[in-house]
Amino acid sequence: MAEVVRMPKLSDTMTEGVVSKWLKKVGDKVKSGDILAEIDSDKATMEFESFYDGTLLYIGVPDKKGAPVDSILAIIGKEGEDISALIASEKKSEAGSQKTEVKEEKKVVAAAGSGSKQPEVKKELASSSSQSIRSTPQNPQPQIATNGRVKASPLAKMLAEEKGIPVGMLRGTGDGGRVIKRDIENYGGSAASAFVGFESYEEVEISQMRKTIARRLAESKFTSPHFYLTMEIQMDEAMKAREAINTIAPVKISFNDIVIKAVAASLRKNPKVNSSWLGDVIRYNHHINIGVAVAVEDGLLVPVVRFADGKTLSQIAVEVKTFAQKAKDKKLQPADWEGNTFTISNLGMFGIDEFTAIINPPDACILAIGGIKEAAVVKNGQLTAGHVMK
Repeated sequence: MAEVVRMPKLSDTMTEGVVSKWLKKVGDKVKSGDILAEIDSDKATMEFESFYDGTLLYIGVPDKKGAPVDSILAIIGKEGEDISALIASEKKSEAGSQKTEVKEEKKVVAAAGSGSKQPEVKKELASSSSQSIRSTPQNPQPQIATNGRVKASPLAKMLAEEKGIPVGMLRGTGDGGRVIKRDIENYGGSAASAFVGFESYEEVEISQMRKTIARRLAESKFTSPHFYLTMEIQMDEAMKAREAINTIAPVKISFNDIVIKAVAASLRKNPKVNSSWLGDVIRYNHHINIGVAVAVEDGLLVPVVRFADGKTLSQIAVEVKTFAQKAKDKKLQPADWEGNTFTISNLGMFGIDEFTAIINPPDACILAIGGIKEAAVVKNGQLTAGHVMK
């Protein structure tokens, strides 16, 4: 009997998945454990395994297309098995769900509106190219020719040259948009104001990751009261310590690694900061898991250094480097980004002095780290050069 494979829920916040690439095609033999496809969740690209043995009979979501969680992804069964009734049943079920959603939407609109007829809105798409420019007598266009020629009378060209007017950028009122004497005489601007540009844009579909980042950070910003505190920390001793550590450490220690370790130690001394707001209760976490924001092409991921207070600087350094590479390769797994109790976001490497980060739920706090810079500081009543970080 044929089995329906549905779009999996690969994270707790995932509502829709996008098939990045099918690794099997219709007609291929499939065994349980074989990788069927790579699926983009809201946080990463993950390999999706088959749970069934048989032949891939049907693909419901093509490459680069998305579908809601639990919708039909594929059908696996016996070679030559008739699955037309099964496909029809699935499509009918999905269509029924969509109709229900449309009905609910109409109810909301009806309740909110005054009963008046809504005006029809038509969206028109206009395409243009530099080799095909339309003009009308009411709206003449600049004389831009792909062969380098400008449509203008000899007299108009001579007058334009004398007055320093770029004839190629004028709107011609003669036959066929030709620039004539009247256009030169009526020109009242300068050469700079005569330039005519063309507006253009490019629209790129939003990835599942970006959709989720936008939704979760908007929820955090508007549901969690944010207040910001900034301190300026003298980093001279930390710089000396890092230099000394790196002479004997098995891996290179970064300032970010030092910050993670320092934060973990601080949370051990201030446990009420290491908490989560759960609506009816506040959870005071006895373990310390530090989320480290990592920028990737599609957005921002926050892998978690677990039990950071019990790890050495070298262990933290190796773990963070591994997470950063996995994030860029889209190989992070749900276990890598779940369970944070506190988050650090560091933009110091980009020359940022300070910034305001948004709390990463369910944390109660996030630390925004700026760059280390040389500045004038006061030590023992004396003004001297030092290194500070906000």
